[in-house]
Amino acid sequence: MGLFDGMMGNASEIKTADAEKELKELLSESEHVEHAYKLIRDLIIFTDRRLILVDKQGVTRKKTEYHSIPYKSITHFSVETAGTFDLEAELKLWVSGSGTPIQKNFNKQLNIYKVQSVLAEYVCR
Repeated sequence: MGLFDGMMGNASEIKTADAEKELKELLSESEHVEHAYKLIRDLIIFTDRRLILVDKQGVTRKKTEYHSIPYKSITHFSVETAGTFDLEAELKLWVSGSGTPIQKNFNKQLNIYKVQSVLAEYVCR
């Protein structure tokens, strides 16, 4: 991920092994990471069981919030592809009990269709 992408708040794909290593204490024994994306210091993790949003806070990044969303709680989602002059693609998730979507931006080089496919696989079960 380039510095410019990080400053723009765009996500880029990272290796699943790196994400599993970072989340080893949070994941169940039989759970594994399917896809992982990184913002400047935050993570968006798709496991075979849930979506995990990791929010690293503060200058030292030692304070971390882990937001776990079971796929069955996602009521619907949308993706918006990057246009010719857009720098980013956008993902919005609506979770039951909340009228406001969770919104994440991905850099233009990332295949937003792949992200949508992963969500569709788990949400539409």
